[in-house]
Amino acid sequence: MNFAKVFKVFEKNYILVPLEIFGSDPYKTLVSTLLSARTKDGVTLEASKRLFKIAPNLEKLNQLEINEIGKLIYPVGFYKTKAKHLKTLARIVLTSYGGKVPKTQKELNTLPGVGIKTANLVLNRAFGVPAIAVDTHVHRISNLLGWVHTKTPEQTEKELIKVVPKKYWPDMNRLFVSIGRQFTSKKRLEEFLRKERLI
Repeated sequence: MNFAKVFKVFEKNYILVPLEIFGSDPYKTLVSTLLSARTKDGVTLEASKRLFKIAPNLEKLNQLEINEIGKLIYPVGFYKTKAKHLKTLARIVLTSYGGKVPKTQKELNTLPGVGIKTANLVLNRAFGVPAIAVDTHVHRISNLLGWVHTKTPEQTEKELIKVVPKKYWPDMNRLFVSIGRQFTSKKRLEEFLRKERLI
């Protein structure tokens, strides 16, 4: 499989993914990723900025009422549910983890609203832990490249772990999401991959 070539081409065509402006801050990475589920990047980015202006850390977030959090993050998808998750999440991290975002997938998955993809993104971006965070972009591009033949992102993650060398894991979500955002239709994505001789 042409891993080196794919990553080289994707890096060359990389355009910044908005949520990466929060860098490696574990709190901001966790919260913005949680907010991003079923929400466009632009909406997530603005909601995250509003929330972080009032609650730049877990202590401040914990002091907010659920309805205050909801108003700050609106109109992200399922904002009322996410507001409840964030309030509970802040309390759990402060009481059970000494105020520090946990560094394992198992611990992160105990937090409300945090699934495998969110956990892996936090591990990857905030802590530099090799992990493959599979969203719709990673799922569809991996299948188009022929690296996997899967029907769901969950299946894709399990298969990618088996075939992709670990050295590529940290950059995979960042690069694949960037390419997926640029080529939203299957036709345009296939044209790009063919032009670059990747398929």
